[in-house]
Amino acid sequence: MKTNFNTRRQPIKFILTLFLLLIYFTGNAQLKGGHILGAMGLQSGTQAPANTLSVYVPGYLYDACSLRNANGDKSVANPDITMFITGAGASYISDFKIFGANYGASILLAFASNTIQGNSLDAKNSLAFTDMFVQPVQLGWHNKRADFVFSYQIYLPTGKFTAGASDNAGLGMFMNEFSAGTTLFFNDKKTFHFSALAAYEINGKKKDTDIKTGDILSIEGGLGKTFYLMNAEKTAPKGILNAGAIYYLQGKISPDKIPVGNSVLEPAKDRIAGIGAEVNYFHIGSKTSAGLRWVSEFEAVNRFQGNTFFLTLAHVFSLAKVVEE
Repeated sequence: MKTNFNTRRQPIKFILTLFLLLIYFTGNAQLKGGHILGAMGLQSGTQAPANTLSVYVPGYLYDACSLRNANGDKSVANPDITMFITGAGASYISDFKIFGANYGASILLAFASNTIQGNSLDAKNSLAFTDMFVQPVQLGWHNKRADFVFSYQIYLPTGKFTAGASDNAGLGMFMNEFSAGTTLFFNDKKTFHFSALAAYEINGKKKDTDIKTGDILSIEGGLGKTFYLMNAEKTAPKGILNAGAIYYLQGKISPDKIPVGNSVLEPAKDRIAGIGAEVNYFHIGSKTSAGLRWVSEFEAVNRFQGNTFFLTLAHVFSLAKVVEE
């Protein structure tokens, strides 16, 4: 924590500032970013096939089991907070090449309830339109034993936000994020794989305040196996099953900055780790997929620790031109 007190200030103002600092320390002393952990898992460094449009519905549920302090100890055993997000999104992958990579873009319109703003236990908004996710650039490379992906995304402050309110649906700030990752394949059929995707989030000031969330680094991926399920005649696959262990890591790279009077509060940086499992299935005939991820968190410092569940339903439209013979 950094404080720059003006010693010439009147004693009453000095005492008031200390009182406000105490309020922030015991309440919302850590600020949350827009990156949703658990949205990526197996093959997180692989772009979808070219000439496809995927329309999907996500279901994210986060159950906070405890609130941990700056030493990693429980400060609240049962915070009774469950955050939920759903919505509708679309992802387009073209055959247009940039630096040898396929170009793609994505968008997600989402709704959230009990939006977690930071370490505050007071998160009580009903399901409402939250911040919008827009990914104008995604580049994907495909090689024999490795895939690579790079993207830029922005979170727009479209959700309701008022500083200090308990029913905010959004975070009240613009968030820019850059990510890069890879999926490594350990056999020629690309059925055994390991992935890692790193995302760096740069946050702006919150609406109508000088409060600024620190930069955040997130890493997500998994180790898995792909199975091709054959049709009854065993002549062609009817579905693709992916299953394995997944993980995520997240931590503040720079501290939050919370102005209080003539002072600036910089709480201890937070971090979290999690490990879990994923299974997803793609039905080739109907071009639909369903995936479920579960992650149990540990090693939380200055933030909530709990369980993440992520369900995704999607339909893939092929945009490839049919070649007439």
